[in-house]
Amino acid sequence: QPCWSEYLTTRIEQNMVVNCTCPISECCAQPTTAFICSIISSEEIIAKYEKALLRGYVECCSNLTWCTNPQGCDQILLKDGLGYGAACSKCSWISCFNCNFPEAHYPASCSHMSHMTCAKCNHGFCWRCLKPWRPTHKDYYNCSAMVSKAAWQEKRFQDYNERCTFHHHAREFAMSLRNRVSSISEMPKIRTLTFVLDACKVLEQARKVLAYSCVYSYYNQDTESMDIVEQQTESLELHTNAL
Repeated sequence: QPCWSEYLTTRIEQNMVVNCTCPISECCAQPTTAFICSIISSEEIIAKYEKALLRGYVECCSNLTWCTNPQGCDQILLKDGLGYGAACSKCSWISCFNCNFPEAHYPASCSHMSHMTCAKCNHGFCWRCLKPWRPTHKDYYNCSAMVSKAAWQEKRFQDYNERCTFHHHAREFAMSLRNRVSSISEMPKIRTLTFVLDACKVLEQARKVLAYSCVYSYYNQDTESMDIVEQQTESLELHTNAL
């Protein structure tokens, strides 16, 4: 029993207990949960084991995922199959179910969030695997022969990047303001403060959409649809700034 206890404890500590087998090389038997719980006496180790089981179960289910809130959240989300997840019931964070980006990024698509373009030579590539962007990227430009085009592309990228960064910072300000107002002890129930809280929630969502609209607009090449998107974006930004 001491040998089994030390063996299982090590496997649990190394996050390798899910596929754990008998230490005898010729034996492929896997210890059951009941057996492991009867061998391990430490409540802390058992808790780690149970977390490992839960983590393994979620990873095996295609319709389940973890909340991706970068601040930390242990909530399990049920994918709805629509591509954009519902708000987490615990922290209200909205995760993307189709890619590894940490939050839902509507109206930008998942491919938009992976597609990077060199500001010097206009080479498109995937930031995850660093391979050339295909099939949408087909032309490879000579940097020295395309200076004017590269300069224009760089300026265009900088403009959209600055707008996107501004909206992200404005969103963080709205979140900070809402948290500060919410933390006021014995907050008087007056209309002004209630409005501030409601307005901050609306601002958070609006700034998020505006930020990812910049990503969408940067990569969208459809001039006709872009005219409509730009008009809607300008209208949303106008009302958001006013609020």
